Amino acid sequence: MTETSHSPLAEAIPADKPRSQWVDVWRQFRTHKGAVAGLIFLIFITLLVTVGPMLWTLEPTYIDIRNKNWRPVYMPLFSSDWIPFLIPSEKLATMDYGWAHPLGTDQLGRDIFSQLLSGGRVSMAVGWAAMLISLVLGTLVGVLAGYFRWLDGVLMRLTDLFLALPILPLLLVIVLLFRDTLRAAFGPEIGMFLLIVFVIGITSWMQAARIVRGDVLALKEREFVLAARSIGTPAHKMMTRHLLPNVLSPIMVSATLGIANAIITESALSFLGLGFPPDFPTWGRLLFDAKDYMQQYPERVIWPGLAISLTVLSVNYIGDGLRDALDPRIRGR
Repeated sequence: MTETSHSPLAEAIPADKPRSQWVDVWRQFRTHKGAVAGLIFLIFITLLVTVGPMLWTLEPTYIDIRNKNWRPVYMPLFSSDWIPFLIPSEKLATMDYGWAHPLGTDQLGRDIFSQLLSGGRVSMAVGWAAMLISLVLGTLVGVLAGYFRWLDGVLMRLTDLFLALPILPLLLVIVLLFRDTLRAAFGPEIGMFLLIVFVIGITSWMQAARIVRGDVLALKEREFVLAARSIGTPAHKMMTRHLLPNVLSPIMVSATLGIANAIITESALSFLGLGFPPDFPTWGRLLFDAKDYMQQYPERVIWPGLAISLTVLSVNYIGDGLRDALDPRIRGR
């Protein structure tokens, strides 16, 4: 029995392990500092609004008139000489401060920090749910229009029609027409949540549809699609097995941008007073309630505005990072 001889050179050079595509995507994503910072902040704000109300147990709707108009705990650090528009010096000595309300209270004595946490949970839920609806509609329309030539003209003209509509006036009309019916059927909070999510979802799918359609038009002429078609692959399997997996990158980028668009739209509706009920806080509703006290208590406008701005900015940076990481022409450079 003879022993198998091994080449010393073959033993010295190890075989390269096949690298996963998602590993390359993550490596490229890490090089985008803004995207990494946005991802960290998005994870932080998501954990804060989901876990925070369990730790900070003050009810956001609890009214305590005796402790109304508290200023945040950091306000005594500022004097009227530094920031004149924040606090008049003669009023500084008579104000209440304390860690019981670290961000202060509003005109009814409700804790602003609790309202921010509860409002963030609602705004994030609206963003994710509306994004899913718009993404499903956009992907479905884009794939059908790109794959079936006889549907392309009809679906794209429908997409152009929705793009030509003034979105904000349309949203206002739909909310005014259907909010009372849904409130009576599902309750004031759930009814408005369903209405706002549905309205935002059906008015923000057009960009995703156009992007997906363009990619499907390019993919269906590729060799692997022609080979699958030549062996009699049904149309539904062609779309689910060969086309959809190859258009995931624009879908993921559209998903991140859809969250930002939904959060801004919900905040705009709430700021106009057409969103959730007054006792149901969202970031946009907090801005609406604080606008009348902006000169006396400017921090009430700053905190929800900062939460909306940073969340939307972080999501946009994540979208930029995903676009660069999922582009094979950039990945690996």
